Amino acid sequence: MGNELAGKVAVITGGASGLGSAMVERFVAEGARVVIGDIDGDAGSALADRCGPGALFRTTDVGDPEQIGHLVDLAVQEFGGLHIICNNAGISGTMHKSILHDDFADFHRVMSVNVLGVMAGTRLAAKHMAENGGGSIINLSSVGGVQAGGGVMTYRASKAAVIHFTKSAAIELAQHDVRVNCIAPGNIPTDLLAKASTTMSPEKAERMTRAMREMMNRDRPLPREGTPEDVAEAAVYFAGDRSRYLTGTVLAVDGGTTAGKPVMRRSSAEANGSAAAKS
Repeated sequence: MGNELAGKVAVITGGASGLGSAMVERFVAEGARVVIGDIDGDAGSALADRCGPGALFRTTDVGDPEQIGHLVDLAVQEFGGLHIICNNAGISGTMHKSILHDDFADFHRVMSVNVLGVMAGTRLAAKHMAENGGGSIINLSSVGGVQAGGGVMTYRASKAAVIHFTKSAAIELAQHDVRVNCIAPGNIPTDLLAKASTTMSPEKAERMTRAMREMMNRDRPLPREGTPEDVAEAAVYFAGDRSRYLTGTVLAVDGGTTAGKPVMRRSSAEANGSAAAKS
């Protein structure tokens, strides 16, 4: 790690835990000053304290655009500007047995956080950036927005909307030297699955989460599981000057999941046997 983001100011929503906290820590380590927004006040304040004077926290519900505006204002007032925003905050919605059992009771909340929050964050940050030399906007989608599949239909629809909005905003904001890119994580261990299972018993939720993780591992070409730090690395790339000619890009950080099914993997015993035969 170095000073890739030295002198830059960033806002990261949903920054108190999971992918967001990994981004916050990495951005600060790279020299950025960061304003963290999240609904979890305790976790957000604790993270800002750990990061030191380079981070500030403000309790924020991104479903309310006015609260996102307060984050942008805080960055400008306290750190002197805004060069980067990571619209990371998102929720999964409730897991149902199938779409036939989904009452869409959480539709408006999921869409307000996952779609309106991203759209408002993009607009509010871009208004400042367009008048101050440009900047980088990074929106978080998911492989669920790239690949079709069963389950959490509203979540999938919201993440697909983020991708299309990102590309559209990139076209419109390019004239202001504001870059808009998207990260689509997949198979990254966070508590999102657990939060989708709140209507189940703890035992059933644990079994479901374990089964889904196993399925994800089987569908991923790379043999190792991804980490929040892998996503943070992608965010640093989009935030910094190395990506100055990239906009409207969707980067899948998913171990190859969206590229296609993995080939049959050899067992460790088979691999060792093959190596011994060659020696």
